This record gives sequence, C-alpha cells and structure tokens, in this order.
Amino acid sequence: MAMEKTEALHQRLNRLADMVGALLVDAFHYLALFAIGSAVVWSAVHAFAGMVANGRASVEDILLLFIYLELGAMVGIYFKTKHMPVRFLIYVGITALTRLLVGDVAAHHKLDWGIVPVPVAILLLALSNLVVRYGSARFPSTAASDRP
Repeated sequence: MAMEKTEALHQRLNRLADMVGALLVDAFHYLALFAIGSAVVWSAVHAFAGMVANGRASVEDILLLFIYLELGAMVGIYFKTKHMPVRFLIYVGITALTRLLVGDVAAHHKLDWGIVPVPVAILLLALSNLVVRYGSARFPSTAASDRP
C-alpha cells in the first residue's frame, strides 16, 4: 500500500515537473521571439532612417531591407506555425551574398576570378532551396497531432 502511494506521488511529481518545464520552455521561446522580432524591427528602422538621412538608398541598402523583411517573416511564421522555415534562412543567405557581390563589384569596379566563389555559393544555396522545396512537396512532414 505504501509502495502504491509512493508510486502515485512519484507520477504526480513527474507530471508537475513536465508541466512546469513545458511552461518555462514556451515562455523562453516567446520571450526570445519577441526579442528577435524587436531587434529586427529596430535594425530595419535604424537602417531606413540612415537612408532617409543620406537622401538616397543604394542597391546594397535595399537588399539589406530585404534581409530584414525575410528575418521578420521568419519570426512571424514561427509564431503562427511553430516551425522554423529553413527556406527563409536560405533566402537570407542568398540575399546577403548578393549584397556582398554588389558591394564588392561597386567598390572595386572590376570583375576577376576572386569573386567567383560568391556566385557559386549563391548557386549552391539556390540548389539547396530546390532540394528543400522538392523534399517538402514529395515527403511532407506529419502534423504534430499525427505523431505518436
């Protein structure tokens, strides 16, 4: 009899620990998402204010705003779906490399073999995006409610 009570107490303690742990993890996720989203908005507003102060926006500046847009979309999608959209990370990488390429060509005004790795990296990211899109269409993940 005492053993059954001890086991029941142990199970209740485990359920309580699981609930508190899940609550803390969710609270951290939301706090971190709000912090990341706020930082993205703050950075985008700061970058835009700099463009307004300069009286012009370069192609690099516009690409930077696209990076902020993609990061913000990632945070929003994660809030709605609880899934991290890997494709958006690939888009951020492609945009960042494009920004680097445009800036490098604009700064040096010459094309040489030193810039070849950047377009190759962009191509690899584009192909990885193709693989991810094909994989998600061909082999969709199961919904969280369908998992055992």
